[in-house]
Amino acid sequence: MSEAATGKQPVITPIRVVIALCLIAPFVAMLWVSSYAKAEPLLAGIPFFYWYQMLWVLIATALTAVAYKLWQRDQRARRVREGGADR
Repeated sequence: MSEAATGKQPVITPIRVVIALCLIAPFVAMLWVSSYAKAEPLLAGIPFFYWYQMLWVLIATALTAVAYKLWQRDQRARRVREGGADR
């Protein structure tokens, strides 16, 4: 059951804060355009503006995978604490 269905308040734990930061970081990096709106330095002839964005595609993928694994671990731990079966 979800927290909303059982009437419990959501719990903010350190692991959930890390999950949120992993998911928010790519958005902040891409929305802060003035930090990467330049041509130098070049990487293999590609302007910084483009290779920075492509690098964030890889970083965002890794951060999303980390967030997913942490979420799975958090959910398993919650089921064990609440006396449910561990899947």
